[in-house]
Amino acid sequence: MNGQEAPFMKRTELLQEVRKMRFEEAYEGWQRGRLTQEEAAMLLGVCDRTFRRYLFRYEDKGMEGLIDQRLGQVSHRSAPVDEVVSLGDLYRCRYEGFTAKHFYSWYRRVHGGTRSYTWVKKTLQAKRLVPKGSRKGTHRKQRPRAPYIGMMLHQDGSRHEWVPGKVWDLIVTMDDATNTHYSMFFVEEEGTRSSFQGITEVVEAHGVFASLYTDRGSHYWLTPEAGGKVDKENLTQFGRAMKQLCIEMIPAYSPEARGRSERAFRTHQERLVKELAKAGITEMAQANAYIRTAYLPAFNDEFAIAPEEATSMFVPWVGTPIEDILCQQDVRQVGNDNCVRFDGLILQIPQDQYRYHYVRVKVRVHRYPHGTLAIFHGQRKLATYDSLGKEVLNTAQKAA
Repeated sequence: MNGQEAPFMKRTELLQEVRKMRFEEAYEGWQRGRLTQEEAAMLLGVCDRTFRRYLFRYEDKGMEGLIDQRLGQVSHRSAPVDEVVSLGDLYRCRYEGFTAKHFYSWYRRVHGGTRSYTWVKKTLQAKRLVPKGSRKGTHRKQRPRAPYIGMMLHQDGSRHEWVPGKVWDLIVTMDDATNTHYSMFFVEEEGTRSSFQGITEVVEAHGVFASLYTDRGSHYWLTPEAGGKVDKENLTQFGRAMKQLCIEMIPAYSPEARGRSERAFRTHQERLVKELAKAGITEMAQANAYIRTAYLPAFNDEFAIAPEEATSMFVPWVGTPIEDILCQQDVRQVGNDNCVRFDGLILQIPQDQYRYHYVRVKVRVHRYPHGTLAIFHGQRKLATYDSLGKEVLNTAQKAA
């Protein structure tokens, strides 16, 4: 064995060669009487009984007798060559660019693969289809999760080029206790409307939760001084709605505080971009449909964990329709023509049985996340309008 061949030998073969060289030294020392069998065995790192076995095999077959007969044999647990080749072809032809973990999810879920994640990862790495990850040297201390389902939810957005040439915001509302994503969708730009939509989807499907953890975006909080503490007295539209629902809002004061949602977004940026491209999706409506029907169920199935406690803190919402809380609300005074001016629109209040007119009356205008509007006087809805300010008649009004 020369010095250039050693680095390319397998570890077991290299150890075999080292053992043969050491045996020659120990055998010569024993033959010349410098070493006892016990001392020769100690030199080899074996017991004297094993050394005697080596002697018998050496005297019978020479150095070849010391070679481990298991070397060169194919393990009964090793995968067939055609399976290894087909795995590489599957990745190369249909999933190129996917991480090993992302590919394994599809391999198991879509293709019915039965091999372990470690086997799949090492096979792909051996074929140099996925890189080997570097060791992370930073010591991190994980923040304990909330023990109960619905005890604390996170809501955040991630702006990214999700499809070629188009930058959208991905809005995610997730449970701290289980990592379950309850709501996930694309919008052109994160803001009050998208935040209302996310909370609406959660409340309608699961109920009202205890607290919400967010960044200090201007639609969540008013911050008098840049980088300072948020104002918990003067509320935004979103803050007002959370107060009505008795949901405690918790502001994050550092990127590290939002680490759990940030790590989830890194996973989405790695996976969702590739899946949308694989499905040939380039439009937002198609992308949102794909998230609802395919991506989100698969993501929760793979990444959701069991909570520390089985109790849920979600409670059903009763009373005022949830859409009349999770919306923009503004107070306006009715003009002499029974009209309300709102964001460049003129909203005509129809005549009703309760008052002769609403001139100079303070009313409340609701703008819903989907763009429609309504005017309320106290708890009574006076009229509903489309996004252009045209009154929308209900079935009874149309019949009349």
